[in-house]
Amino acid sequence: MGRVLTRCGLEDDQVVIEETRRLVENLPMKILVIEDEVRLAEYLRKGLSESGYVVDLAHDGIDGLHLAVEGTYDLIVLDVMLPGRDGFEVLAELRRQRRTPVLMLTARDAVEDKVKGLTGGADDYLVKPFSFSELSARVQALLRRGGGDREGQLPTSLRLADLEVDLARRKATRAGKRLELTPKEFNLLVLLLRRRGEVLSRTVMAEQVWDINFDSDTNVVEVAVRRLRAKLDEPFEFKLIHTVRGMGYVMEERQE
Repeated sequence: MGRVLTRCGLEDDQVVIEETRRLVENLPMKILVIEDEVRLAEYLRKGLSESGYVVDLAHDGIDGLHLAVEGTYDLIVLDVMLPGRDGFEVLAELRRQRRTPVLMLTARDAVEDKVKGLTGGADDYLVKPFSFSELSARVQALLRRGGGDREGQLPTSLRLADLEVDLARRKATRAGKRLELTPKEFNLLVLLLRRRGEVLSRTVMAEQVWDINFDSDTNVVEVAVRRLRAKLDEPFEFKLIHTVRGMGYVMEERQE
């Protein structure tokens, strides 16, 4: 017999759909910092991370361009004086492929350099030395303006190895086999999959999936992960959810 949808059932379905959408939309903004001065790069990484952003670093133009083109970022902070390829070269090549907002961060304060950067596709230009508060304000302004790789790209499906998750239909399959998941298990899977390769603490998982403050005395996260693993990993050849002792959990494909 097919499922009979009462008003309560419809409302419950809407709640879980909204929870999934929140998990996908509320991912932290991702910023790439391309800066060859290691101390400054770490300073920016620390400050931006504490502001709630996910930050990747590159210390030369070649690696920076590779990450910028192959990755998905909401904003790129780009130095001009870089080894390998300078910032202007990186910007020119990036603009042939991506429209990610770029904030140029450099000691070169000549008007000609600013004009070259802005006409070459940079969205803003900040001269060193600078205050982090000004950098943060400019970053926020550029992110509000939009245009990043993820803008308007709310995905309808997620994939990793032989796992596929259909967000619109709230269906998960692995190796073509349907996984029978509860709403919370599905939302937990979405969170782990969207942030694949990133170690998620129990606190983050509790806040994102259950919308509660994590209590060290509760084992709700461990229980949910164990049940999800029983359906997602145990029946299959290799595992996708891994425990990082003392830190949390990470979803990734590993060569074992």
